[in-house]
Amino acid sequence: MESKKFETEAIRTQMERSQFLEHSVPLYLTSSFVFEDAEDMRASFAEEKDRNIYSRYANPNSSEFIEKVCKMESAENGFAFASGMAAVYSTFAALLESGDHIVSSRSIFGSTHSLFSQYFPKWNISTSYFDVHKLESVEEIITPKTKILYAESPTNPGVDLLDLEALGKIAKKHGLIFIVDNCFASPYLQQPIKFGADLVIHSGTKLMDGQGRVLAGITVGSNELVDKIYRFSRITGPALSPFNAWILSKSLETLAIRVDRHCENALKLATYLENHERVAWVKYPFLKSHPQYEIAKRQMKAGGCVVAFELKGGLDAGRKFFDSIKLLSLSANLGDSRSIVTHPASTTHSKLTKEERASVGITDGMVRISVGLEHIDDIIADIGQALG
Repeated sequence: MESKKFETEAIRTQMERSQFLEHSVPLYLTSSFVFEDAEDMRASFAEEKDRNIYSRYANPNSSEFIEKVCKMESAENGFAFASGMAAVYSTFAALLESGDHIVSSRSIFGSTHSLFSQYFPKWNISTSYFDVHKLESVEEIITPKTKILYAESPTNPGVDLLDLEALGKIAKKHGLIFIVDNCFASPYLQQPIKFGADLVIHSGTKLMDGQGRVLAGITVGSNELVDKIYRFSRITGPALSPFNAWILSKSLETLAIRVDRHCENALKLATYLENHERVAWVKYPFLKSHPQYEIAKRQMKAGGCVVAFELKGGLDAGRKFFDSIKLLSLSANLGDSRSIVTHPASTTHSKLTKEERASVGITDGMVRISVGLEHIDDIIADIGQALG
């Protein structure tokens, strides 16, 4: 049978049925697994057998979740984590050694920036940043010690786009491991491995879950690199719980249809905001006014769920706007079925200095909206009355 479409793989990729012939995969809430005899136990620990031993290593529920994401991302293998940041940290920690160097986009999640700037230097791991608008500067900061090239696209929270194919070629030229955080796009809208990425990281907490229920992370990519991440992680213990893995695997069944509606609503909201007198600018990948619109069309299926805009009036106008919101949620999450309004300067990126925020386009008046699945008329009505 020919390869199945994205939506079919998301629904029909399942663990083998048990003797009870269940239609939906059951929960495997067990810490460990038993062995048939002494030889089975020895061979399993010697890795002569591919089987479940302990849920910190693998569990049927997490294995199913990983298999689905690998198929979605065209990856060979993966490992699932307790949170998105556990995936980021463990991926880097497994691959880096003291003295290594990271080249990263300046526009990255605040906690990832803190990891690079506050914690990795303790182990003599350094990071240099490049401007998302100046990819020609990437090669200027690569050194003989550079090991990883890292990027998010679209970026958080500025919704800028990076040319993944161009970065993939740079990484290959210099023998670097190219890692992409694909959380904002989801594997439905973008598959970075097709553009040269070696590893792809997701916070499963966002669009993959889609309903604000569980924390999760996952890294997928080549067998060789994932094996290093797996061996590091089975010792350090950041594994995803079976229950959360079960939730996520079920959520992936509806990822495509949910993300389609997210994108439809987000584009309508972005178009509305672009024509509002109290809005200075709007950024959404599939708006023709977006500086990297052509890149977005080339590497994404649609624009995603996140819209960023600048309120006229700065911090004071922003405070009034947030205090006037009635329907939408004031929260720091994104990718939820419920629309969420966030003020990055005082929340997700508050640990950055004002200068660091300015360098990645985060102003005091910037608002990030994760556009949900409510009726678009109700979303626009609430935003409109808050702006007014």
